[in-house]
Amino acid sequence: MAPDLAPHLLHLLLTQASPEAPSPLSRLHVEGGVDAYYAYNLNRPDSDVNFLPGTGTTARRHDEITVNLASLGVSLAPEPVGFRVLLGFGTGMDVLHRAEPEEDATGPDVWRYVQQASLSFARGPLTLEAGIYPSHIGFESFQSQLNWTYTRSWMGEFSPYYQTGLKGTWRFDDHWSAQLHLLNGWQTIGDNNGGMALGTQVAYAGDRLSAALNTFVGNEGSGEAEALRLFVDTVVTLKVTDAVSIAATADGGRQARPGTSAALWYAAGANVRIQVAEPVAVTARAEVYRDREGLLSGTAQTLAEGTLTLEVRPAEHLVLKAEARHDHSTQNVFDGPARGEQSPLPRQHQTLVVVGAVATF
Repeated sequence: MAPDLAPHLLHLLLTQASPEAPSPLSRLHVEGGVDAYYAYNLNRPDSDVNFLPGTGTTARRHDEITVNLASLGVSLAPEPVGFRVLLGFGTGMDVLHRAEPEEDATGPDVWRYVQQASLSFARGPLTLEAGIYPSHIGFESFQSQLNWTYTRSWMGEFSPYYQTGLKGTWRFDDHWSAQLHLLNGWQTIGDNNGGMALGTQVAYAGDRLSAALNTFVGNEGSGEAEALRLFVDTVVTLKVTDAVSIAATADGGRQARPGTSAALWYAAGANVRIQVAEPVAVTARAEVYRDREGLLSGTAQTLAEGTLTLEVRPAEHLVLKAEARHDHSTQNVFDGPARGEQSPLPRQHQTLVVVGAVATF
């Protein structure tokens, strides 16, 4: 062998025998986006607020161009350890944490900008995640661009968008998975009672059919009002053809109340999405939500809504949505127009027209 080739061959052998481990920087991902909207309420509410108190994580403000959600985050893919931190600003974030218990070192002001902050560990079929992370319950995401419609359903608004605790996910194969959650409570970061909660999910994900059964069991409330809450949520999505998809959801909940009868709520909804062309889709949604004792909405009522959404994706990271939505209640719960010096009269219905745009990176 020629002497001048020896160093080159030695370097080649050493490089192949001990390849460099992937750099953590190669797994690092920076993300963000802006979700802006204009909403007009035909009620012309005197308060300039759409929806019910504590709800309206989309299109909350009437007759304004404003930001629903501006997001900025960073994540590290778990190989085997990772994390994700996602912050948010806007009218949606202002609503999101309003129910946080006000205690030492916790409450809405402490956590108001946090969408997610969690650590993760993945090895084989098992993934563990701890911290603040998206809820396992429901069909809709807090990220508007991931949903079929722009505004979210009452079922979405009255169930958790996030939860705090420890989640374990086990993937049995390419289709079946199960989750077990140990949680502080129902969409809460700080815990205001002495008990933890449990959540479960059993899910199937196929090429055309996906389904999930989600549960929540745990004490809610504080002091003398603390009592057991039971909740079941089912979501089924079917891709009927390459252009037509349908989704059905059903919820049922029970909250014990010391000294009186339990509070019950139940709901059902259906969505139909038609992909008209590659960048254009149309979605229709119908929903009924019965809050028998008014535990979640603040009023004993039945809510019904119908929504029609036109979606256009002119570019990979840009989503435009135009939407018409009508809500009806068995009670006068929606804000009405100003009446001079008299108080506005609440109404049983509201109709919204919304235009939203979401740009992400």
